[in-house]
Amino acid sequence: MNAAQRLVVGIDVGTQGTKAVAVDLVQAKVLARGSAKYDLISGLPTGAAEQHPDSWAEAVQDCLKQIAARGVDLGQVQAVGVSGQQHGLVLLDADGAVVRPAKLWCDTSTTQQAEELSDRFGTPVPVGFTASKVLWVQQHEPDSWARTDTMMLPHDYINFKFTSTRTMETGDASGTGFFDVKQRAFDAQRVAKIGGDLERRLPALVEAPRWAGQVSAAGADWSGLAEGTPVAAGGGDNMMSAIGAGAAAPGVVVISLGTSATAFAHSDCPVIDTEGLIAPFCGSSGGWLPLLCTMNATGVVEEVRATLQRDHAELTQLAAKVEPGCGGMIWLPFHMGERVPDLPRASGTITGIRQGWLEPGRLYRAAIEAVSANLCWGIDRFRALGVPIHEARLVGGGSTNPLWNQILADMLDATVIPMQEPESGALGAAIQAAWSLCGDASPEALAQVAGPLTPCGDPVAPSGNVAAYRDFIAQYNAALAQHYGISG
Repeated sequence: MNAAQRLVVGIDVGTQGTKAVAVDLVQAKVLARGSAKYDLISGLPTGAAEQHPDSWAEAVQDCLKQIAARGVDLGQVQAVGVSGQQHGLVLLDADGAVVRPAKLWCDTSTTQQAEELSDRFGTPVPVGFTASKVLWVQQHEPDSWARTDTMMLPHDYINFKFTSTRTMETGDASGTGFFDVKQRAFDAQRVAKIGGDLERRLPALVEAPRWAGQVSAAGADWSGLAEGTPVAAGGGDNMMSAIGAGAAAPGVVVISLGTSATAFAHSDCPVIDTEGLIAPFCGSSGGWLPLLCTMNATGVVEEVRATLQRDHAELTQLAAKVEPGCGGMIWLPFHMGERVPDLPRASGTITGIRQGWLEPGRLYRAAIEAVSANLCWGIDRFRALGVPIHEARLVGGGSTNPLWNQILADMLDATVIPMQEPESGALGAAIQAAWSLCGDASPEALAQVAGPLTPCGDPVAPSGNVAAYRDFIAQYNAALAQHYGISG
C-alpha cells in the first residue's frame, strides 16, 4: 500500500450478484471494483426463491480476487464492511455448515406462515420478512430445524465467513419480524410465539460503529485479507444504501431501483405503520429507517426490453415521445405478487389499451410509470406517517435512466438526484467500516467520512408534467381499488 493511502473494502451481497469496492479514504475515491453474478436455484415450486450461501461466499472470493488483480494489496486493507440482501434465512449447524439453501426476501411460498404469524402477533407480518421463513422450515422441514444451531441473515453469514463469529446486526435484524425496534433488541414475546426454541438459535446482536469481529485465520485463508483485519457490523442493503447515498438526515428519501424497489428515509424516532406496509427498521448508523419495498421494479422493465429485443437506450428514446400517462393505459405491475400493497397472490393487469398501443415506446413507458406509481403510492404513506420528503436520491440500476428520473421527479413533485456511485450498498459498507475506524460514534463523524465519498449527479427538478401525473396517479389508485380492492 502506498503510504498516502488508507484502504477499506465494502461488499454488497445481492440477489442477482455480489459487488465490491476498494476505497482509498485519503483520495476519497474508489480504486478498484469487483463483481460476480449468480442465479436463483431453479426448479423450485411456484413462489419459492432460494440461493445457497455458498454462492455468495464464492462470489465474495471472486470479487476480492478481482480487486487484488487491479493492484490493491488485500493484506493492507484496514477494515472491511458487508452489506447484504435483507430478510433471507441462513441456517448453520453447530460446526458452521449451512443446513439448507437460504429462503430469500422474494420467496412468497411462506404466505400461509406470514398469515399465521399475523394472527399470533395481532399485527401484520409481511411475507418477505424472515419470521415466516423460520416458521415454514419448522413446519415443512423439521429435521433441518432440529439440525440448526444458529439462524442469521445473508450479510451476517459473510461476516461469519470473515470472522468465524456468529453475530446479527441490529438494522438488518429489525427486518426479521421478531425485533423490537424501539428497544433495538429481539422481541421476546414474538420469539416465543414463533416457537421451535428460536431464542437459543439467535446470535449476539452488534451495532455500528462497534465491530462484528476480526478476520480469523480461516477467514484470512478464505478471503486473502490479513488475519486480524477489523470487520464492521455491516447491515442490510437498504441500510447500507442510505449510508452510501449520504442520506442520514430527515427530509431525504432514498429510492433504490433494482430487482425490487425500495424507498427509505432517516428518522430520529421510530415510525410505526399499523398496517405494516412501511417497515419500522432501525438504521445501521443510528436512528431509524422507515422503509417500503415493492417486489416489482426493474424486472418488469427488463421483461419488456427482453420481449421486444431492443436495448434500453432505444426504448427510452421511443418512450420519451409518448405522452405522460400513456393516454390512460394503466399497468398494475404485480408480476411476482406484491408486498406494498400487500398482494402476495396477485398477478399483473393492464387496462385502457387501445388499438395500436402495443408499440415498443408506449409499453416501455407504461412499465416505468407503473413501477413509479406503485412506489409513489407507498411514499404517500411516508408523508401520512409524518416523514417529510423534500428530495429523493436515486440509486440502483434504474437510476441511470434519465426518463425514469424525470418521471419520478414529476410524480413525487420533488427534486430527484441520481447518485454518481451506482453501488451504494457496497460504498455504504465501506463508509461504515471507515466510520468504525475513526473512533468517533457521532453522526457528525459519519457525515464527515461520508461527504467526500458520496458525490451527487445533476439534480432533476419537476417539469410541467406534475399535474398530468397527479391525474395519472389518481387513475392508478382507482384501478388498484377496482381490481384488487386496495384504497389509498
